[in-house]
Amino acid sequence: MSEVAAWYMDDSSEDQRRPHRLDPDEPVSLEHLEKIGVFYWKLNADIYESDPELQKIREERGYSYMDIITIHPDKLPNYEDKLKMFYEEHLHLDDEIRYILEGRAYFDVRDKNDRWIRIALTKGDLITLPAGIYHRFTLDETNYTKAMRLFVGEPVWKAYNRPADDFEIRQKYVQSLKCC
Repeated sequence: MSEVAAWYMDDSSEDQRRPHRLDPDEPVSLEHLEKIGVFYWKLNADIYESDPELQKIREERGYSYMDIITIHPDKLPNYEDKLKMFYEEHLHLDDEIRYILEGRAYFDVRDKNDRWIRIALTKGDLITLPAGIYHRFTLDETNYTKAMRLFVGEPVWKAYNRPADDFEIRQKYVQSLKCC
């Protein structure tokens, strides 16, 4: 498992597709991400259709459903609206699992002190965000990614925009942070 590129974000409101690093930079380690329930693997995206490592992860974690989405102005209907929607802070009642097959993207997640952490994803990066974590998604300035979306059972697309603190899964997630 290699190291993921992640850092605390600045408060700038300029283009969401820019890196938004603090000055000085404040990197975030994989160990820190794992403490807030975010897990990461580096795989060989060139062989995703037959990759035994991906198959093993899917079997161990029960990821029975998958599809592939291409996010680019020429490939995704209502691209601008979808990108805006993906970037609204929200949570899900199930884990969010994404595997970058091509291109680049960012997931932003809230830490236990409610600070934004930006996670830069490139080809071969597989990430899981726990149910109940506040997060958002955007592309970088290349405006392109192709990603595999994985689910346990049937896909659930429902996002609950913040505030969504009354959901039991959110309360369970927040409780899980108290131990660490």
